[in-house]
Amino acid sequence: DELERRFETADGWKLDRGPITQKSVTPMRSYVHEPMRHGRLFLAGDAAHIVPPTGAKGLNLAVGDVVTFARALTHEKETGSAELLDAYSETCLRRVWQAERFSYDMTTLLHRTPDATPFEDRLQLARLERIAGAPSAETDLAEGYTGFPLD
Repeated sequence: DELERRFETADGWKLDRGPITQKSVTPMRSYVHEPMRHGRLFLAGDAAHIVPPTGAKGLNLAVGDVVTFARALTHEKETGSAELLDAYSETCLRRVWQAERFSYDMTTLLHRTPDATPFEDRLQLARLERIAGAPSAETDLAEGYTGFPLD
C-alpha cells in the first residue's frame, strides 16, 4: 500500500507493522489558573495551565515555571529577599499567556471545526496564505515555535 511504498529503501528494508493498541481523540482545551500561587503553594506546569498539543508548548511551559521557581528560591536563600518568589506568578503568566495565544492560533489555523461558516473557512485560508507569503508572519510563527523568554 502507499505507506509501504513511501518507506521503501534501496537496501530492501521493510516496514514491520504492529497492531494498533489504542485510539483516542485528544481534547483541544486550554486552561490557566491565576494566580499561580496561594500562600506558600506554587503551581507549575499542568497544575497551573493546560495548552492543546497543537503548539507543542506544555513541557516547555512546565520547564519554564520550574526554572523561574528555582531562581526565585535561590535568590531568597542567597539574599533573604522574597522579591522573586512574590513575582513568580506574574513572571510565569506573561510567558504562559503568550504560549496560550500561540497554541490557540495554531489550533484554529490547523484544525477545521465541523460547524465553521464559509467566512471562518476563508479566514483560516487567509491566515495560512499570509504565513506562506509574508516574512513578518513567518517570523512571528518561528518565534512562537522557538519559545518565549523565561523572564
